[in-house]
Amino acid sequence: MSELVTGEAVALELRPAKLPSRALAVLLDLVVAMVVYLVVTLLLALATAGLDEAAQMAMAVASFLLLLVGVPIAVETLSHGRSLGKLAFGLRVVRDDGGPIRFRHALVRGAVGVVEILMTFGVVACIASLVSARGRRLGDVFAGTLVVRERVPAGRSPFVPPPPPWLAGQFSGLDLSAVPDGLWLAIRQYLTRMGQLDPQVGAAMAERLASDLAARTGTPTPYGVPPGAYLAAVVHERQTREARRAFGGATGPGVTPSGQAPGAGWSAAPPAAPATMPGVPVASPPASPTAPGASAPVEAPRQPPAERPSTGFAPPA
Repeated sequence: MSELVTGEAVALELRPAKLPSRALAVLLDLVVAMVVYLVVTLLLALATAGLDEAAQMAMAVASFLLLLVGVPIAVETLSHGRSLGKLAFGLRVVRDDGGPIRFRHALVRGAVGVVEILMTFGVVACIASLVSARGRRLGDVFAGTLVVRERVPAGRSPFVPPPPPWLAGQFSGLDLSAVPDGLWLAIRQYLTRMGQLDPQVGAAMAERLASDLAARTGTPTPYGVPPGAYLAAVVHERQTREARRAFGGATGPGVTPSGQAPGAGWSAAPPAAPATMPGVPVASPPASPTAPGASAPVEAPRQPPAERPSTGFAPPA
């Protein structure tokens, strides 16, 4: 079981795909690609019958590179890691941190796949997948990707807790481009296990991760914000950006990419009291007019201001 998070969903513990399912998916992709390649080659042979041998060879090489290399790369990029074979067997290519792949990941996988799959008939890919603990071939190692199973039983995977409502959207201008994937994975794993950790150990881990994240973003941690809540808010902001990039739109007001309301599992902060200046009296709201003979409305007793509830993170001893 590999604990990963997808960028637009937040389900963890996705299962890495092993050799049999991956081999069947690649075989289906190759069968479809070869059928299309043979049809296109036949049409090109009829269309270029009047050309010389060098031109026909150039057209054959171009069609090979386009159909057996370029098209799979484009399909994986546009489908965010789902080719026809992977879609049929419930597989998907994700980054090492669980996010959706991009063009550079698909390009590296496709380029290395020409050698380890097409030129060696899959022998190198099979050996690498058997040796790897997570079933990765060489293309996955160089691209920093992993093929996982998406069809897992529902309701068993923990979720990254969304941030408190008073922190949602506060980091929309934060630069997250310099944060490495390994740090994202460590933060997500901490957030999913923070309830199982010793309070002192969890607080120390949260402070260390928050300082590392602040150093990577170039923006210090906001004063008074617990490290765990800060981590959850920044991860939520990244998931929102990934979902917007993947689906071409916002995830909707008041809803996190995981489908949960912001602040689920956290305590909401009360609204701040109006600021006053020393020596300046605060104007009271005008009393509502009453009809002649009617008794004045009874003013409800004022409640003392509530303290902000705990966020669930204990400070280090």
